[in-house]
Amino acid sequence: MGDGLIRLDADGIVQYASPNGVSAFRRLGEVETLEGRSLAEVTAGLLKDRRMVDETLPLVVTGRMPWRSEIESRGVSLSLRAIPLRDEKHRFGALVLCRDVSELRRRELELVTKDATIREIHHRVKNNLQTVAALLRMQSRRMVSDEAKQGLEQAMRRVATIALVHETLSQGLTQSVDFDELIGRQFRLSAEVASPSQHVRTERAGLFGELPSDFATPLALVINELVTNAVEHGLEGRAGTVWLMADRSTGERGDELLTVTIADDGVGLPEGHTRKV
Repeated sequence: MGDGLIRLDADGIVQYASPNGVSAFRRLGEVETLEGRSLAEVTAGLLKDRRMVDETLPLVVTGRMPWRSEIESRGVSLSLRAIPLRDEKHRFGALVLCRDVSELRRRELELVTKDATIREIHHRVKNNLQTVAALLRMQSRRMVSDEAKQGLEQAMRRVATIALVHETLSQGLTQSVDFDELIGRQFRLSAEVASPSQHVRTERAGLFGELPSDFATPLALVINELVTNAVEHGLEGRAGTVWLMADRSTGERGDELLTVTIADDGVGLPEGHTRKV
């Protein structure tokens, strides 16, 4: 249905109401006619809970100010916009445009509910993953075999990394991740867990920016593996530094590229070793 039009005089009395305007107000409640009545009084009679009224509503329904307001009743939301009519000396009336925005508000509510549900799912997944990581940590402490203990600790780090991604997603409204905030915590955690008996510094350069969630999880896992490898094999039980560098650029075809570099000041690769990707 199209917009309704209501013409008010200087006192806020309805002089004319289009069929769409009358129909819009009838959906709010029992309204026989609008012409000859105060639009402010009609509106007040339709509102059940006046404590929730927008403070701009009285100025809109009397046509005093060029503002917008909204009223809701019986599950119907009606948007009102006032256009004061003035001559050189004074205001002699106003036009009030009304539009049924019930469907728009319903869709907005659905989106809010959907977002809240998604955040709750991410929150619960994060809690479950943290529980799994804690169980793996407890089990690793009971293991006699060093190889088995290292395997459980590695699994624990991977699970904790995925949990951090879901924790970040549970705090936002979008399906993208502020990867700098996420990896800042994960980078330090990976180095600390992999080096309980040595002093390892972590340094960062560059920004990752916002990344899609389906890209953030595997990237965080890869960084976790490479940092762990740098600490355990590059530094080999001694103090040192691990660097994490990010560089965003644009390729020849205009596509966005992200280059991630992880380096350490350890012993380096064995002589004669061939690098393979």
